[in-house]
Amino acid sequence: MSATSQQDGPEILFYHLERARLMDVLPSLLEKSLERGWRVVVQANNKKQVNGISSALWTFRDDSFLPHGTTNDGLESEQSVYLTDAQENPNKAAIRFFVEGAQPDPVEGYERIVYLFNGQEEQAVIDARKQWKRLAGEGANATYWAQNERGGWEKKA
Repeated sequence: MSATSQQDGPEILFYHLERARLMDVLPSLLEKSLERGWRVVVQANNKKQVNGISSALWTFRDDSFLPHGTTNDGLESEQSVYLTDAQENPNKAAIRFFVEGAQPDPVEGYERIVYLFNGQEEQAVIDARKQWKRLAGEGANATYWAQNERGGWEKKA
């Protein structure tokens, strides 16, 4: 991590899922993170969600899978992608994804934070707005991304 990013805090991206489901988006974002040489933590709200994400990452594409693990698999510090429902960072990840209602706190110690929320669920949108206001109020480097009609991402704020 560069001295600048440590001083300025992580880049925080809010992804508003309006046209796609989490598992339509998350695998490609994880692949891009791994291509950058980053280790990743994905935090969900509970163990059932963690197990569902884990299952989906093994089968999201017929020709490949994303290497990942959970506390059930052991070797947490060696996982390229670590799935959890806790605030741990055993693999010294550079990027952390908050999904399924997990709250982005704390955000220190990462290069990037990604908050994915379901735009079809009113409570998820309310929670995302609260987090946006909190983080912006703390001076965070936050951006908001929404899906366009073609399914691509557009920076809105």
